[in-house]
Amino acid sequence: MGAKLKVAGLVAIGAVAGALTTMQLQAVARSATSPLPLEELQQLAAVFGIVKSDYVEQVDEKKLLTDAIAGMVAGLDPHSQYFDKKSFKEFREGTSGRFVGVGIEIGMEDGLVKVVSPIEGSPAFRAGLKAGDLITKIDDTAVKGLTMDQAVKRMRGEPSTKVQLTVFRKTESRTFPVTITREEIRVQSVRAKVVEPGYAWLRVSQFQDRTVEDFVRKVEDIYKQEPNLKGLVLDLRNDPGGLLEGAVAISAAFLPADVVVVSTNGQLPDSKATFKATPEFYQRRGGPDPLKRLPDALKKVPMVVLVNEGSASASEIVAGALQDHKRAVIMGAQTFGKGSVQTVRPLTQDTALKLTTARYYTPNGRSIQAKGIVPDVWLDETAEGNVFAALRMREADLDKHLVQGEEKRDAAREKAREEARQKLEEQLAKRAEPPKPLPEFGSAEDFQLGQALNRLKNKPVMVSKTMSERKPESETN
Repeated sequence: MGAKLKVAGLVAIGAVAGALTTMQLQAVARSATSPLPLEELQQLAAVFGIVKSDYVEQVDEKKLLTDAIAGMVAGLDPHSQYFDKKSFKEFREGTSGRFVGVGIEIGMEDGLVKVVSPIEGSPAFRAGLKAGDLITKIDDTAVKGLTMDQAVKRMRGEPSTKVQLTVFRKTESRTFPVTITREEIRVQSVRAKVVEPGYAWLRVSQFQDRTVEDFVRKVEDIYKQEPNLKGLVLDLRNDPGGLLEGAVAISAAFLPADVVVVSTNGQLPDSKATFKATPEFYQRRGGPDPLKRLPDALKKVPMVVLVNEGSASASEIVAGALQDHKRAVIMGAQTFGKGSVQTVRPLTQDTALKLTTARYYTPNGRSIQAKGIVPDVWLDETAEGNVFAALRMREADLDKHLVQGEEKRDAAREKAREEARQKLEEQLAKRAEPPKPLPEFGSAEDFQLGQALNRLKNKPVMVSKTMSERKPESETN
């Protein structure tokens, strides 16, 4: 991998998750065949001058220019971003699995911060925040109108400082305040256990610096308990992505040596690459191959991979590679569809540009962008169905997402989604009791895990009766 660091791009609270990126230190010269648009640059200078001289208050010139850069990049797609000094520091810290914050992975819903998952053992976890909670205020600032990055910055801070979150819990139809003391969070990205004799569950919640080492250690523990393992469930549900080298390593742990795991393609030569299941594509410089410690039996143990709409980027690479090589059965729901690569180019020592430079493809050449990985076996979240399925967003629902060919926004689908959301809210308002929250992944009540184990034992599986593939808009028009 050399000096290139593959990192994630969707921001979580104190952690970076979701969009694969490539840290490249070299500069790229502008093509001499593309002259600068002088008229537009003159307009930019004119606007700068008018704002500086005529605005109601004095403005910081540097802030004006920084905001102009940020706006230019943000207008490209949902994953390109300009990093100022603070956000670039947070971005780099995120890949280490250590950060100062409240300890939640987040998304956005209806302009509010949505708790995707509280990080186990974190201040937010201890305070009782749950997946699906909506944060409406951060201290005295309303969340409505803030970008995700702005919300993240307000929830970050120094260790031992306090932040008050106002939380709306849908399942209980109530709003309440929670005061949380920030602290350094150490994310445990891999969990595992023997769920019953002969069968194990191994969950990767995010691909970080320590993920591969943690993964190897957990597998070693499993085989100490169960030397003759009959089946393994690899759980990638709600895994938003992370380090590409981690995704390649986890895939290589189960695949034959030297097979293709993922490839990328874009305009620049550096964006055209093929990553294989060999140490040179995941091994740290000068370090030993961590996968050498794994038992040979891991290459052949029957496998099920669990995915859902929250499985994105690096986790989609793993699922796609294992599916294409027919190494595992993919079960669950269609994944998020984050199939673009972001390259982080430092501008100064403290600032950088994260720019979408390529798409990535599964070993069979499938693009995941705006489509995702379609499971081999569809599963509902519970035996009763999917309570909030109509509300879930995917890459194809994001504004300015990279399109596939002649893909167009499907206004009819967006209208149907909004109607389904309103109908669901009306139904929930009439219910005497709120719907039960989803059980914790890996627990005895985890319906999808139970179905995955049934598949491994050749027992009947309760497949979904309602879920179906969401095709790109170009296929639905």
